[in-house]
Amino acid sequence: MIFKILAVVIVLFLVYIIFFKKDREGVIKTNKKKENIEDVMVECPSCGTYVSKKEGILSNGKYFCSKECLNS
Repeated sequence: MIFKILAVVIVLFLVYIIFFKKDREGVIKTNKKKENIEDVMVECPSCGTYVSKKEGILSNGKYFCSKECLNS
C-alpha cells in the first residue's frame, strides 16, 4: 500500500517537472530579454519635454519632440 502511494507521488512529481518547469524557464528567458531593451530619454531643447530617441526628431544633433518644436 505504501509503495503504491510512493509510486503515485513520484510519478506526479516527474510529470510536474517535465511539463511545468519548461514553462517557467521560458518565462525567465523572456524576462531577461525584456530587461536588455533600453531606450534613452532626451530633453527637447525647445519646450523641455522628455522624448525617447526612437520617437524624437533629430535635427542638428538635437532631438525634438514634435514638428512644432523643431520649427520654433
